[in-house]
Amino acid sequence: MSYEKIHPRWELPRLNMVDGYSLEMTAKEIEGLREAAHLIRPATQVAVTFLPGETLEQRIEAAVLVRELGFEPIVHLSARRIESQEQLDWYLGEITSKAQVKRVFIIAGDPPEPEGPYSDSLQIIETGLLEKHGIEIVGVGGHPEGHPNNTPAELWVWMEKKLAAIRAHGMVPLVLTQFAFDDDAIVNWLAEMRQRGIDVPVRLGVPGPAGIKRLLGFAKRCGVGASASVMKKYGISLTNLIGSAGPDKLVNSLDKKLGAEHGRVRLHLYPFGALTASAEWINEYHAKHS
Repeated sequence: MSYEKIHPRWELPRLNMVDGYSLEMTAKEIEGLREAAHLIRPATQVAVTFLPGETLEQRIEAAVLVRELGFEPIVHLSARRIESQEQLDWYLGEITSKAQVKRVFIIAGDPPEPEGPYSDSLQIIETGLLEKHGIEIVGVGGHPEGHPNNTPAELWVWMEKKLAAIRAHGMVPLVLTQFAFDDDAIVNWLAEMRQRGIDVPVRLGVPGPAGIKRLLGFAKRCGVGASASVMKKYGISLTNLIGSAGPDKLVNSLDKKLGAEHGRVRLHLYPFGALTASAEWINEYHAKHS
């Protein structure tokens, strides 16, 4: 299966930085998605996260709504939060039959101890259940600013193992990164990825427009670098936390620094509960740069 088949824009030149964007929502943001739907381009890929405090049924309902509204659902799987192989089998059956899900994104997840038999995303890939249920595209995580539990060298080894396993199971791999504020970290990470011969498409995670305190809170929770110097580059002063901020400065800088040598790249917006604000920002950015 080619990337042209799964997303035609992957094989075309990027028109601007929001061309072919994707969005993210939690299972509890059903009403938020309904409200924002008229602002989101048809067939946009919308990821449904796998967070604590949500039920599998809520996640299924969210995926179904994504499909019903004319978007393409990407369902997250958090390996350490899956309680059994039987549960995984059932869940994949539900999302594929009810929401026609073809795309998943797999992470290890936050719990220090697994709640079931899986401790990492590679184990999910190796079950054979993804292809059993007709999953065609599998995303794995990328970490431009590193990861607290792995060295940079270990992260590259794990990525290559997961991408190889996805292909071995007859599916198409791609990489989705954790959100970051530092354009240089993102570009340098992507350059190293390509130098290592990893040519899969990458969705670069960027924070959507949000209150400054909210942005910093999510950064701290997710282990994302938010030093004074980095935040200044993003357009935030840590001495003034009043108001909100958007990703214009970061996205404009990425647009200038990313070239053909960085391969196939698109943006993934983390709305932090503000789907309408993120969709409005995307449309405004597109209008300015078309």
